[in-house]
Amino acid sequence: MTQRFTDKVAVVTGAGAGIGAAVARRLAAEGARVAVFDRDLPAARETARVAGGGAEAFEVDVSAPAGVRDAMAEVVERFGGIDVLVNVAGVVRYGEVPDFSEQDWDLVIGTNLTGTFLTTKYAIPAMRARGGGSIVTFASAQAFASQPLVAAYSASKGAVVSMTRTLALDHAKDNIRVNCVCPGSVETPMLQYGAELLDERDPKETMRDWGGQHPIGRLIQPEDVATVVAFLASDDASVITGASHLVDGGLLARLGV
Repeated sequence: MTQRFTDKVAVVTGAGAGIGAAVARRLAAEGARVAVFDRDLPAARETARVAGGGAEAFEVDVSAPAGVRDAMAEVVERFGGIDVLVNVAGVVRYGEVPDFSEQDWDLVIGTNLTGTFLTTKYAIPAMRARGGGSIVTFASAQAFASQPLVAAYSASKGAVVSMTRTLALDHAKDNIRVNCVCPGSVETPMLQYGAELLDERDPKETMRDWGGQHPIGRLIQPEDVATVVAFLASDDASVITGASHLVDGGLLARLGV
C-alpha cells in the first residue's frame, strides 16, 4: 500500500465503528498517525489498537464545544499538529416532523452539522500552522434525494454540503482543501439500526434489499468509502476542493437526480 500520509497527523471523528473505523485504519495503513475520536471510548480504543501506527483514542462528543476544543489541543500537543480532518461522526433518528422530539432534532443537528462546524473550527488553526491540510466532511446521498421520516438527517446533510463549499472558498488561501463525501447505503451499525426500526423482517434481509436498490447490486462497504476518503485527503487530490463526491453505487444516477 502507498504511504501517502507518512509524517502526517489525521483526526477521524466517529471512528469507533463503521466508516470512521475503516477510514482510521486506512489512513494509519498509509502512514498517518491517527487520532481516533468517538464518544464511545472503548470502541475508539479498539479501532486505535487495530489501526496501529501510533493511533490513539480520544473520548469526544463532537457536539460539545469545550470537549472538541480540548481534544484538538491535546492532539496538537501530543502529535505535533494536524494535517487531515475527516468528519465521519453522525447519527440518524426517524419520524415525521410533528412527532419528532426537539431532543432528537438537537441530537441529529448537533452531531452531524454542529459537530462538523466545531471540529473544523478547532482544526483549521492547527492546519494553518503546518502550512495547509485537507478536510473531508460527510454528507449523504440523502442530501440530494431523500426518503420519508428523515427530515432532521437530510437537513443536516444538505447543510454540510453547502458548508463544505464555503469552507473551501474561505480557506483556499490557507492551502486547506475541503471536500465532502456522500455515501449511499453502507453496511454499518447505523444502517442496521434503521433496518431494525423500519422493517419487521430480519435486518440483514432488509439491508440486502436496500443494497439491491443500488445499480452495483450490493451494499457499499466501509472500506469502499475509506478508499475515496484517503484519495481526497492525499496530495493526489491537490486540485480538488469544494466538491461533493457521491459514493453511492450509482443510486442517484438511477433516481435521475
